[in-house]
Amino acid sequence: MAGDVLSTLFFFTMLTKKIIRASVFAVTLLLVSGFTECYKPVTKSQLPSHIKTVAVPAFQNNALRYKIEHRFTEAVMNELIRRGHGLKVQSEREGADAVIDGVVRSFGFSGVLLDDKGRARIFEVTITAAVTVRDQHENRVLYDNQNFVFRGEFEFANDPRNFFNEEDPAVQRIARSFAESIVSTLVNGFGVKE
Repeated sequence: MAGDVLSTLFFFTMLTKKIIRASVFAVTLLLVSGFTECYKPVTKSQLPSHIKTVAVPAFQNNALRYKIEHRFTEAVMNELIRRGHGLKVQSEREGADAVIDGVVRSFGFSGVLLDDKGRARIFEVTITAAVTVRDQHENRVLYDNQNFVFRGEFEFANDPRNFFNEEDPAVQRIARSFAESIVSTLVNGFGVKE
């Protein structure tokens, strides 16, 4: 009986040593292969370090859609304030370290789903914009995308008594998505090296 206990204890001791060795090997392999640097939380802006103030002048409206440029400008400013990691945001170019220039180039919507009477019920909104981020001190373009395309949908109610025009909230959602994309590009970096 004592021999069986000793052999069982010896077996578990050997098994534990093998598990520990395998675990140490796996952790060492993980550290050596570089997987520890695959994910890093963003703790600061990836803009050049001298950029502390960002100007967001009113976007231009080439889409000829009433006040759409104000929604996009406001959305970018709000997102920079929320996620800019201490960046000062202003609307005037003067005194800013960087400037975000934007142009709403086109606005369109079309019916994508018809109801049983042949009327469009769901519409798709497509907005195309151009954005340039310029470093004012070094007079160089940090980022330029002349073809930002954003899409969203809105729906009309079947019953005219419950009618609520969803176009404006759809444009607001698209403006927020646009701003999130721009600010993510600024915060997460776009290949700018100091």
